[in-house]
Amino acid sequence: MVKIRKIVTAVFVLAGCAASYAQLTAQQAFVDAPRTVFPLLDRDAKLDMVDYYNSGMATPTKNVMDGKSLITSMAPMKMNFTMTDASCYEVDMLPTADGDTLIALIGTVATPAPDSQMTIYTKGWRANVTKSYFAKPVLADWLTAEGKSRSGEVEGLVPFLLIGYTYDPGSKTLTLTNNTRRFLSADVYEIVEPCLKQSMTYSWNGKKFIAQP
Repeated sequence: MVKIRKIVTAVFVLAGCAASYAQLTAQQAFVDAPRTVFPLLDRDAKLDMVDYYNSGMATPTKNVMDGKSLITSMAPMKMNFTMTDASCYEVDMLPTADGDTLIALIGTVATPAPDSQMTIYTKGWRANVTKSYFAKPVLADWLTAEGKSRSGEVEGLVPFLLIGYTYDPGSKTLTLTNNTRRFLSADVYEIVEPCLKQSMTYSWNGKKFIAQP
């Protein structure tokens, strides 16, 4: 893959020269991400992953922990990849109302059930600006009408929530899925099920994520 990687590197150099004239893509953001964002992947590993995907090959790339990392889907505004057997990531582009582009990084661990965290960065991964664009829902936000009337009971039975995130650039919709059922015992979940929402959606309006009814 060395020859192909040199070609891809040259393409990125040319792309960098025109960065101010073209919209940032998920692929470019992924390759340019610093090691502080993806500690298990150096730049060559990321370029290898891109090479394999663009060549139609399902060949994983070894990360620094000897795990297998692999891009599973990639489009201009979104890409998904597995980092290890138990973790995966989304890199999503968020065009802003003022013509800029933010980067949303969604990391998900698979055990004991999919649980995600989203971080929003400025272009070039320069700053974490999540708090300015997204208010992470707390347990109270997940309560149904019945749940609000039984909030003390729910808080006692549910030590924490396991929530999976995914973003759809086409509809500009962020979907949060409640995976707590897969963590709690069946008898406990039967008690709290009427009290908890199964999912929540947020829409991106170019300025922030807005919770939908």
